Amino acid sequence: RESDHRAWTPVSYTVTRQNATVQGLTEGKAYFFRIAAENIIGMGPFTETTKEIVIRDPITVPDRPEDLEVKAVTKNSVTLTWNPPKYNGGSDITMYVLESRLIGKEKFHRVTKEKMLDRKYTVEGLKEGDTYEYRVSACNIVGQGKPSFCTKPITCKDEIAPPSLDLDFRDKLIVRVGEAFSLTGRYSGKPAPKVTWLKDYTVVKDDDRTKIKTTPTTLCLGILKSVREDSGKYCVTVENSTGSRKGFCQVNVVDRPSPPVGPVIFDEVHKDHMVVSWKPPLDDGGSEITNYIIEKKDAHRDMWMPVTSATVKTTCKIPKLLEGKEYQIRIYAENLYGISDPLISDEMKAKDRFRVPDAPEQPVVKDVTKDSAVVVWNKPYDGGKPITNYIVEKKETMATRWVRVTKDPIFPGTQFKVPDLLEGCQYEFRVSAENEIGVSDPSPPSKPIFARDPIAKPSPPVNPEAVDKTKNSVDLSWQPPRHDGNGKIIGYLVEYQQVGDEEWKKANLTADSCPETKYKVTGLTEGLTYKFRVKAVNAAGESEPAYVPDPVEVKDRLEPPELILDANMAREQHVKAGDTLRLSAVIKGVPFPKVSWKKEDREVSPKADIEVTGVGSKLEIRNTVHEDGGIYSLTVENPAGSKTVSVKVVVLDKPGPPRNLQVSEVRSDSCYLTWMEPEDDGGSVITNYVVERKDVASAQWVAISSSSKKRSHMAKYLIEGTQYLFRVAAENQFGRGPYVETLKPIKAIDPLHPPGPPKNLHHVDVDKTEVSLVWNRPDRDGGAEITGYLVEYQEDGADEWTKFQTVPMLDCVVTGL
Repeated sequence: RESDHRAWTPVSYTVTRQNATVQGLTEGKAYFFRIAAENIIGMGPFTETTKEIVIRDPITVPDRPEDLEVKAVTKNSVTLTWNPPKYNGGSDITMYVLESRLIGKEKFHRVTKEKMLDRKYTVEGLKEGDTYEYRVSACNIVGQGKPSFCTKPITCKDEIAPPSLDLDFRDKLIVRVGEAFSLTGRYSGKPAPKVTWLKDYTVVKDDDRTKIKTTPTTLCLGILKSVREDSGKYCVTVENSTGSRKGFCQVNVVDRPSPPVGPVIFDEVHKDHMVVSWKPPLDDGGSEITNYIIEKKDAHRDMWMPVTSATVKTTCKIPKLLEGKEYQIRIYAENLYGISDPLISDEMKAKDRFRVPDAPEQPVVKDVTKDSAVVVWNKPYDGGKPITNYIVEKKETMATRWVRVTKDPIFPGTQFKVPDLLEGCQYEFRVSAENEIGVSDPSPPSKPIFARDPIAKPSPPVNPEAVDKTKNSVDLSWQPPRHDGNGKIIGYLVEYQQVGDEEWKKANLTADSCPETKYKVTGLTEGLTYKFRVKAVNAAGESEPAYVPDPVEVKDRLEPPELILDANMAREQHVKAGDTLRLSAVIKGVPFPKVSWKKEDREVSPKADIEVTGVGSKLEIRNTVHEDGGIYSLTVENPAGSKTVSVKVVVLDKPGPPRNLQVSEVRSDSCYLTWMEPEDDGGSVITNYVVERKDVASAQWVAISSSSKKRSHMAKYLIEGTQYLFRVAAENQFGRGPYVETLKPIKAIDPLHPPGPPKNLHHVDVDKTEVSLVWNRPDRDGGAEITGYLVEYQEDGADEWTKFQTVPMLDCVVTGL
């Protein structure tokens, strides 16, 4: 019944379960309900609901919140956002519950105690390095709904992202003077990067014309009213703890050039034209100079006349001038961006202003010899025209006539070697300069000189030393002086002094008695110590002495033998048979050692030529044979010791004969040959074997293999019944050795075997002393015709068989039994 009605309305009479669905109710109205049980006897009392029930859709807890996201992470905080549940459970959301769980723990803990309705929250006070996961639940009047899906594990640390840089400008930028320009771009990175602007590696700072603006995501450098000095390489650097990015722009602020650099130089002045030159502008305005504009004007008039605007050189010919008039020249530089201010010259009169050169100053003479001298002078003023030639003249001091030393031009050098002087004569020299106008006056004459080779005393000899000594002599050696004083070295003077004495004694009286750079000082006393010195002598006299560094004690020298091996005494020496073997070595030692050659510790072959000189020894064997190989030793010996060296000599020859030639497996058309390698391979690897055969009835050997490296060969294609001989030889790179031959002929036949046993042996007659036997032929004859049958008998119980006889037929009568 409705709550405001008294009458009850039945709902159902057929309910047998303990529940029922009541339909047809009105939403928003309040109802009471009652239930009674009924059986066959009748209906029991009703039970009624205690309070009215308002009809509306049921209210539940809300669904899960949606899209839980992590928006920011630092080392001690996490910022999260989420969206409301798709369904609020039929009641408004009253608050959200945010929970977190430390990874490694089981339970979630509520993050906030206060009531939270915002869908964004920053969890603070976290510990750096800890890892958490989060979930959020929605609450309504009914209660708390299911939590959202968990976030991924979040570790507390500052977010890091390397810088990125996106520029709006290109590598190069050209700007006109006075215009503004800006360099802009975007950047990002975590932590927030630092932005730095550089120009030509210098930090750019804000000023009246330079504006730098940086936001968290954009960057800008602007320059107002640019000037030439703003040109350069600009660099923006975006940098944080993870790295840096750079962007570059070459800015060129361009303008018209500055004026050409003066003064204007008049390189040539003539009555009808001039040649002028200048220097390029100090500043080309940032763009290459395309041309110069040259104008001229009469110095007493105001009108400028064009000469040319096409020249790119810094020189120009000014034509069409009137002789005697004064002119001014003005020059502009031009580039793509404009024309410079002018450079204006001084006034210059159009007239020829050239003359012959001035006379050169007095020349100097040097490097005089008996027939030549070098004359040197300075270049005089050229009179306005380039000097094209110099004229050098000579004269003997007592003569009056000057003579040119050469008809050839002398230019551009300012010195000349005068040839063909007469030895002993005295000469003077003078020089004139010539240009296209004419020849100058001659210079003052040089100082007189005599034509002769200058000679000075030589420098001392170099590195004198005592190279040998005996009990009464010392051998000295030295090198020639570095300077001979321009005179031939006549010879050397050698002097010696006993240590303790003051007087030096001459070992030779005249220099020409010692023309070589060595000398043996004799007549010395054994056991005394001497000093030595040497002087060089030329026509000008004796040089300063050169001293042997240390005093020398006079006594016989003992030096142990020393062997300096030639290349042919290396550890192993190879020589081809028939060639000549040479072994040699340089021998040193005092006294000179005794020399002996051995081969394998025995005397060498009589055919060996042995030569011993004062400096070494040589062994030579002509037409070597293989037996000359072996180990040769050279021994040198003196009282101070001995020394021995050995060399293994290998005489390279053809190999010896192969060994142990055997023939086996003989057939009617083939046989198998085997052999062993030669005892002597001739000192070189055996490359192959040559195998030949010969019919015994033939004189001709036939090769059946010439390249086999194996030590065996199957000889094929033999003719059955023919007798053959075989032979084998070895080859190496020096040729073919001797053959080894089979000892007896080999007949080409298949091998014979014993025949098979006769078949079907039985007796056909028996007497008291004899038995008649018959049998059949065997299955195989063994490769040859059967020549007979051997008959044997044996007494029963005995061990031995007794031969009776051999018969040719298939029957036999055995008698004597």
